Amino acid sequence: MSSRILLSGLVGLGAGTGLTYLLLNKRSPGQIVESPFPVTEKPNGKVQPHSFNINPAGFFKYGFPGPIHDLQNREEFISCYNRQTQNPYWVLEHITPESLAARNADRKNSFFREDEIIPERFRGKLKDYFRSGYDRGHQAPAADAKFSQQAMDDTFYLSNMCPQVGAGFNRDYWAHLEYFCRGLTKKYQSVRIVTGPLYLPKKDPVENKFKVSYEVIGNPPSIAVPTHFFKLIVAEAPANNPTREDIAVAAFVLPNEPISNETKLTDFEVPLEALERSTGLEFLQNVPSLKKKALCEEVNCQIVVRDFSNAAIKQSNNVKLLPPPKKS
Repeated sequence: MSSRILLSGLVGLGAGTGLTYLLLNKRSPGQIVESPFPVTEKPNGKVQPHSFNINPAGFFKYGFPGPIHDLQNREEFISCYNRQTQNPYWVLEHITPESLAARNADRKNSFFREDEIIPERFRGKLKDYFRSGYDRGHQAPAADAKFSQQAMDDTFYLSNMCPQVGAGFNRDYWAHLEYFCRGLTKKYQSVRIVTGPLYLPKKDPVENKFKVSYEVIGNPPSIAVPTHFFKLIVAEAPANNPTREDIAVAAFVLPNEPISNETKLTDFEVPLEALERSTGLEFLQNVPSLKKKALCEEVNCQIVVRDFSNAAIKQSNNVKLLPPPKKS
């Protein structure tokens, strides 16, 4: 799907090239409050008592079915994990000139590992990626976490990974985008980044209908392969005006496939509202529209091509794998 078609699809459903929006439930179970008597709900939304002996909430005494989102607060990032796709919903980072300048970690000392905090049946396994044809694609990059060995180690949890196409994407254009984000700290004192997977529809040429289709890896198949990835960038406190309250914002959606380095980064820029519709998530809802500036009007939004591919392959060969956790 071309960048122009993708952008058109993100902007409007009415144009016929719209997205099938994901139903990502953001609500947490919260506190369960039992009703002292059976209740019913009127059309106006008000709950009223009735005489029938029914109580759907009584099921909760056996346990709350979910959805359950595993929220992890790591040193360098916060992530929200989707147990169904075994990928994160999103990963949130904060980078600064000082955090990137620190050199207190070595990638050679980090290990890919399963995330034992997530129940075994819902977490990604090392074996799932073995000979899958996909890279273990960091959502929070290891290169953003050099200020602490623990912070870098955290980025190697499989809960921070998604299956990504290697050559032409994870080791190339995607890596250039990550480098672009780090470069923003030369102009801004604070850069916040939200990264995550997308599962977008594609038009079936036979039925002429939009359908969502994606590969699933593992044995049994358990880890969804995203069709696209997004990055939302929020740049704060320009170095030449650190007290400015306005934020500079840009959102990008890239297909999980080889991308030519000649492709302009701005070809993948999408409106924030379109990203929200396609993810089912809300971003920056507490910020007035007038305080959201267009990042790509303040800086030149383009990638700088660097040869990450050979280094990535070498590092991948050097990075060891921790054995799977022993079952208790």
